[in-house]
Amino acid sequence: MSLREQFGKDVLLTGWGHSRFGKLTDETLESLIVQVATEAIGNAGIEPGQIDEIYLGQFNSGMLPLAFPSSLALQVSEQLANVPATRVENACASGSAAFQQGTKSLLAGTAKTVLVIGAEKMTQAGADVVGAALLGADYDMAGQPSTTGFTGLFADVAKHYEKRYGNGSGKLGDVLGTIAAKNHHNGVDNPYAQLRKDLGEDFCRTVSDKNPMVADPLRRTDCSPVSDGAAAVVLSVAPTGGAAAPVRLAGFGQANDFFPADRRDPSAFTATRASWQRALAMAGVGLEELDFAEVHDCFTIAELLMYEAMGLTEPGQGARALEEGWVFKDGKLPVNVSGGLKAKGHPVGATGVSQHVITAMQLSGTAGAMQLPNPRRAAVQNMGGVGIANYVSVLEAV
Repeated sequence: MSLREQFGKDVLLTGWGHSRFGKLTDETLESLIVQVATEAIGNAGIEPGQIDEIYLGQFNSGMLPLAFPSSLALQVSEQLANVPATRVENACASGSAAFQQGTKSLLAGTAKTVLVIGAEKMTQAGADVVGAALLGADYDMAGQPSTTGFTGLFADVAKHYEKRYGNGSGKLGDVLGTIAAKNHHNGVDNPYAQLRKDLGEDFCRTVSDKNPMVADPLRRTDCSPVSDGAAAVVLSVAPTGGAAAPVRLAGFGQANDFFPADRRDPSAFTATRASWQRALAMAGVGLEELDFAEVHDCFTIAELLMYEAMGLTEPGQGARALEEGWVFKDGKLPVNVSGGLKAKGHPVGATGVSQHVITAMQLSGTAGAMQLPNPRRAAVQNMGGVGIANYVSVLEAV
């Protein structure tokens, strides 16, 4: 049973906008929000006054002094005066949290057209400020000094994974290097991406002056960059005559895990798996019916674990998806054709909305150089913390 069958109505992505990701010194949080919101509304073929509600995904956590940005989208037009606007925060999944809140407004019948925005301005903050802000998303490390920040947390996940499945072979580093190289290669074709350079497997697998170890076994190429950027999407219950064909939300799922690390299996990502199962069940499809996926590769170990959490491979066998070519652009389930967070960038609150926009572009045939041949159905996966807040959407061409 699909979402449409379960709720008796459609949720359609009818217009979208996307900024470039990177160090955007000439942009402010406000200018980024206004840019993508204006683009999304225009591409949806509607007037700003037709927006019933606005949701803004943003993490911030002290990286920017302005901590009350919900009304910034009203700067787009006088027609948006008095429209309800709410900031949504759920760590690195803030964008998808905002997307699901917008979806639920449509399903509840309290709105017919919703504007969802994800935005973050990070690069103006010092590395220590960004590091402390991100560690606020971890139960055990929040407020604690750390030289490796969130990289250290995912490095611990990688070590646990290697201990459980790797038999001390040291192969994991090469596997992660292949993921990094794949996503950098894909990012070359993404005009929004922060890092558009094909680095190659040898570089990504090797520790060097230009690719130092950040937190063993994670090298710089295993880590997504600090980024500025924004993305927006208009959600509607009916087609709006926009510039591109609308894309249908077929199913969605959310699952949260326990916050303390000692209550979670560090390499199982149990709640992530549950979010995948819920989204696929609502959409009434299996993994084999997806044409591609955009997943949350904040670190390469996260993408490897995602192959297993989504059910592409059994636990401990994620490397098989690379060895057999399944997740490459010409494979049976391409993963992160956009370059992922790894190459596209990771402006935290923007990421989940960006993933939905990129996926909608693919499904509407408007992805340009990134375009896959005639994809019909795809999944988006976004998470906050170390597998804590988990969101999956299944989208399909209309």
